[in-house]
Amino acid sequence: MKMFEFQSKLSPAQGKFLLAEPFLDDPYFKRSVIYLVEHNEKGSLGFILNKPIDLKINNALVGFPDYTESLYLRGPVQRDQLYFLHRLGDKVANSIEIAEGIYWGGDFDTVKEMIESKVILPDEIRFFVGYSGWTTSQLDNEIQSKSWILAPAKPDEVFNHDTKHLWSTVMKGLGGKEFAIMSNFPEDPNLN
Repeated sequence: MKMFEFQSKLSPAQGKFLLAEPFLDDPYFKRSVIYLVEHNEKGSLGFILNKPIDLKINNALVGFPDYTESLYLRGPVQRDQLYFLHRLGDKVANSIEIAEGIYWGGDFDTVKEMIESKVILPDEIRFFVGYSGWTTSQLDNEIQSKSWILAPAKPDEVFNHDTKHLWSTVMKGLGGKEFAIMSNFPEDPNLN
């Protein structure tokens, strides 16, 4: 069911958000905010930012230091792999800069040491189990069919811990009446 006709002025690219359209009912992607870390001729890869699970990384990995933040699980691809986004830049060797102030991966032992030394704050890093991936042109086709809305991404939004409201906040931030209406549309219109 698609009630809204919206036109994104953005093209998919590394460092952008994908917002699930309000009626996308896929269990992984319903009301998801995905941060794209790759988008090229080979395909696209991103992480769902607003679907934390009730599991801490130190409970999932043996020998990981105590850390109070949740893991994020909902990417349906390679759910046996751990990934992370951070704001630590070259403090973590081999990091890939996705956009200004946002990095992907790097030396995991350094991250563990920094967490153990308590020099990483919760708003500086996010851990993910699995990722969301699209083959060549698949994401472009899904955007054309209006399953996704593109949005610019800011570091504070990528590391925002208010995951419950992230989708509606980013949607509303696109401006305009149509996006404001979509941001407030109930998940289940039958309960309205």
